[in-house]
Amino acid sequence: MEKIKIFTDSSADLDLEYLKELDVEMVPLTSHFDDESYKDRIDISPGRFYDKLDTYKGAPKTSQVSPAAFMEAFKPWIEKDYRIISINLSSKLSGTYQSACLAKETLNTDRIEVIDSKGASVGMGLIVREAALMVKADKPHDEIIEKILYMRDRMEYVFAVGSLDMLKRGGRLSGTQALVGTLLNIKPILQFNDGQIVPYEKVRGQKAVFKMLIDTMRERGHEIENQTIGLCYSVDLDMCNKLKEEISIEFGVKDFVISEIGAVVGTHVGAGTISVFFLKK
Repeated sequence: MEKIKIFTDSSADLDLEYLKELDVEMVPLTSHFDDESYKDRIDISPGRFYDKLDTYKGAPKTSQVSPAAFMEAFKPWIEKDYRIISINLSSKLSGTYQSACLAKETLNTDRIEVIDSKGASVGMGLIVREAALMVKADKPHDEIIEKILYMRDRMEYVFAVGSLDMLKRGGRLSGTQALVGTLLNIKPILQFNDGQIVPYEKVRGQKAVFKMLIDTMRERGHEIENQTIGLCYSVDLDMCNKLKEEISIEFGVKDFVISEIGAVVGTHVGAGTISVFFLKK
């Protein structure tokens, strides 16, 4: 069988140990706090990121993976006669996908396939996971690509934002809107639409958040009980476990991939965010 290596970037929000278990190579984006820079999940863990966010007054920045970083990561595998499939953060949110394409062009090889996930976080991570499991099962390259594109075009991404303050810092809400929303315990629900993050709904309180997420799964999901469901959280693991339990009871789901939101997505949504990822009908 041909040798295939799966690549992704840190916006997939998968733990390093899990990526190692899957035998996936990860190239990190970079998080910036003024003059301090950290490679996501390499130099700064999600926990440390949220600790810094607590005391930082502004909005941290993130920067895309450079073409040079992708070239450095790809080259050794190409030299060992591997075919590479790189699944990357939505091209409408970052230049990371374009950087991977430039790296492929510069290396002048047809042994690299770069795929725009049109998503981020564990939704993208579920696609990476499936591709990696197919590689382990010795599935052919074209079949893996076909499955990636199938999942990419059917993946639902639904985020209940935990921090209105982060939306304010990022310029998405005014100070007054953030203050009133916080006082009323309003939780904005966001979703992906063709690679972009767009508003979905607003609810009040955790109970309403869970109801909205589960109702959305019921309305849009395809055979939810047979899927591996992705869950992502920031700081509040207990809330994530409660949502997992409710989904298990409601749909009979047995398989989950759960991870903490890293610096790339966390920069925009802050602590207390919960999100769910599943395939639609």
